[in-house]
Amino acid sequence: MIPAEIQGFFQTNQDLLWVITVLLDLAVTVLMYRIFGRQGLLACIVLAILLSNLQGPKLTTILGFQTSLGVIFYSGIFFATDLLSEKYGRMQANRAVIIGFAVSVITVLMLSIALEFQPTTDPKTAALSRDIHDSFATILNFTPRFIFGSLFAYLISQTFDVWFFHYIKRRTDGRYLWLRNNLSTMASQIIDTLLYSLVVWWGIVDLSTAIQLGVAKYGFKLAIAALDTPFIYWARSWPRRET
Repeated sequence: MIPAEIQGFFQTNQDLLWVITVLLDLAVTVLMYRIFGRQGLLACIVLAILLSNLQGPKLTTILGFQTSLGVIFYSGIFFATDLLSEKYGRMQANRAVIIGFAVSVITVLMLSIALEFQPTTDPKTAALSRDIHDSFATILNFTPRFIFGSLFAYLISQTFDVWFFHYIKRRTDGRYLWLRNNLSTMASQIIDTLLYSLVVWWGIVDLSTAIQLGVAKYGFKLAIAALDTPFIYWARSWPRRET
């Protein structure tokens, strides 16, 4: 899908790939809002939840720190929720949180059922079918713990994020968007990281590794929160769409 030359370049420039991916994720969210309005933001939240959960088990090294790849797309959820809060209010943001939670639960259930279907025994395709089934099982057998840990952390941290965003907005009379965007995300991400690390990494890795993963994950979340500030101002400048 991606030319070999480009793959080779990014394999040796992982930090640059991370920055580009973050900016692309934020730009896509803004574009979806521009085209589809509220429904576009809701779609981005659901998409980010699915991508972050599927990619959560994949560990990579960025800027010298080991971290989960899912942090990029998961942090995008907070950006989309804050933009939804800013443009459409607390009720719509809370509704998006609940919809995202429901989609995650349904996804886990349906993928678990899909795993019970056994690969074909037809001699012509049996080997390929078994390889695909085993790869599918490897992801799905690990993903439920990540998804349920993520669901627990997501529901609590996102609910807090929406509440804190509007609390700051009321206290500042609607001024300082950058302040409520960053403060609400920073505070809610602490809650999310602590809960997620406790549920997901407990018993899988040793304590020092779990702490390192949690600290690195939170650091990357803060960096993404800072990067998304120009994007939320950019999106706020457009007229609100009711679709």
